Amino acid sequence: MARPGAPLLLLAAALGVCAFYYLGAGRESPAPAPAPRRLHLLMMFTKAARSSALQARGQAALRSLLRHARLEPGQALHLHFVSEPRSRQIAQGLLRPLLPGLPFPCQVIFHDVDVLTEQLFPVVEAMQKHFSAGSGSYYSDSIFFLSVAMHRIMPTEIERIIQVDLDLKYKTNIRELFEEFDHFPQGAVIGIAREMQPVYRHTFWQFRRENPQSKVGEPPPDGLPGFNSGVMLLNLEAMRQSQLYNQLLEPDMVRQLTEKYHFKGHLGDQDFFTMIGMEHPELFHVLHCTWNRQLCSWWREHGYSDVFDQYFRCDGQVRIYHGNCNTPIPED
Repeated sequence: MARPGAPLLLLAAALGVCAFYYLGAGRESPAPAPAPRRLHLLMMFTKAARSSALQARGQAALRSLLRHARLEPGQALHLHFVSEPRSRQIAQGLLRPLLPGLPFPCQVIFHDVDVLTEQLFPVVEAMQKHFSAGSGSYYSDSIFFLSVAMHRIMPTEIERIIQVDLDLKYKTNIRELFEEFDHFPQGAVIGIAREMQPVYRHTFWQFRRENPQSKVGEPPPDGLPGFNSGVMLLNLEAMRQSQLYNQLLEPDMVRQLTEKYHFKGHLGDQDFFTMIGMEHPELFHVLHCTWNRQLCSWWREHGYSDVFDQYFRCDGQVRIYHGNCNTPIPED
């Protein structure tokens, strides 16, 4: 394993304004001063050698992201990848033809997935049994809760970061998504779009039966359908400062809320944010559905055809497509 902060001098001559770094412990190498305003975007890219489909999704996402990206003078894009060594090499290969000639500064930073998992485990161990697919708190599951505790492991100089899934297609300038941070209401720490299927209508069935007047699991605009973690704006500084948010990470609070809502999920951070959003919606800035236009329609054919379109409807020009559950994304 590489030492934290050790630079990888890759493609230096070819990339010009772009640089690669490898961060074993998530610590960023010092940047030359004066530093431009940094727009941090993070994605998980692990076990890519085992999946040509994952590589294809990553290539399509990166191509559309960089094709539409336009930054203002003084801004730089910092692309963060959470990977193991083999996936890091594949990601570098995907980026090689995309980075030269970009009209803005770009830096690519790799974080070692094993080191981040080790840092996350003490924080999220207690919640894993409630929000993981397996039974019990598997050590490896911790990485699926990265967004939940990222404010505790990223360097304090990173105040805002956007975490995205790989199965996305960008139709607009990513800078516009970063501008959503400026619309966070007082007290909000995370920007996230609603779930566009009746996933949590199903998951909260027992609570809904006991509380028939509740809006929990109901469709928008008046209901609480839960969240989808394909696109997340994390105001790390606000997360660090929020006493309420950090209290909700405590094992006793997690236990109390899962018991109250009879909650048992398998979608990691998405489940946690959905559950605490039922209790404390003020912690969230709800993104318009066009920023995470989910395409999966699995629940239409699995018991919820009568209400499905109330969740799935999304009016407006799509800015990011999300091909969740391996759903094909429309061609240009």
